[in-house]
Amino acid sequence: MSLLPQQRILTTLHTVTLATQVLGQQGVAVERLLEGSDIAGSDLDNPARLICHAQELQVLANALACSHDSALGLSLGQRMHVSAYGILGYSMLASRTLGDALQLAFEHPALFGSYFKLTLQQVDDEVRLSASGYGYAPELTVFNTELCLSSLLTVIQDLLGEAVRPRRLLLNYRSPLHGARYAELLGCPVEFGAGSNALCFNPALLSRPLPLADPVSCQHGLLQCLQLEAQFHRRQDLREQIRQHLANPSDPCTSLEQVAGRLHRSARTLRRHLQELNTSFQQLLDEVRFDQARHLLMQTELPIYLIAEQLGYSETASFRHAFQRWSGQTPSLYRR
Repeated sequence: MSLLPQQRILTTLHTVTLATQVLGQQGVAVERLLEGSDIAGSDLDNPARLICHAQELQVLANALACSHDSALGLSLGQRMHVSAYGILGYSMLASRTLGDALQLAFEHPALFGSYFKLTLQQVDDEVRLSASGYGYAPELTVFNTELCLSSLLTVIQDLLGEAVRPRRLLLNYRSPLHGARYAELLGCPVEFGAGSNALCFNPALLSRPLPLADPVSCQHGLLQCLQLEAQFHRRQDLREQIRQHLANPSDPCTSLEQVAGRLHRSARTLRRHLQELNTSFQQLLDEVRFDQARHLLMQTELPIYLIAEQLGYSETASFRHAFQRWSGQTPSLYRR
């Protein structure tokens, strides 16, 4: 199945590594957890390895299926310490106050790796650390919300060096079967069906100085964060540049050699760069065609045989088979 745009975002392996460690202690094989993700066991030892959100989501779905703990998202989040975020985590530890540290994380989402938009909001007499805008696998909504909010609480506790508790936890969904575990594990009242997802604190907590604050180290870490984020964007930019050449309606490219020539690289070098990004020319071509096919099916009344022609297919049947492989549906069913 081809990837939706938001699933192509790059991230690090720290969440996947944590999941394999925790489930490994329960006797689940690494190979089972990595199944279908195109991540090799040897990749877990490579700190420079980047994966896309779709790969991470596959591992998390595998972990949830293999675990006997329905509250796995909460328990994983409690193990997601600030050190898991590398140089960003250490920069947060060296920040002046808790508010400064959290703002630093939210300003560098590529390094923090959340599926949510994270914000700090002052509401009446409390500050809310809100997680909104989730747009990924709906079957993992509860799991990923649990993972996000419980890991944020773990990070806050690491930064302050003490087991602070929220005033309350707001959740925009109904209580799951393990709903009683929330108060037990997070140590605060929980309000399900609240219309938002948020950890609520006393506003004074944001002004608390951090015990490991060091302005020089924080500034040095920030510079490294910016450099690392630039690398993320450069890798992401290469994928986008290729997609742009593939999708150019006036002069589209249809082969790796053509795209390599447009980018002033050899086909061999471009293929190697794509392998480093854990993708391929064919996968990017499929993603572009899938994007274009969805647009033409939903926004135009073109017959399917003409859409197939526009996308470069000589036979409509080949397009039908490809679209069903990408989406799990036929073009006609998708259009309905």
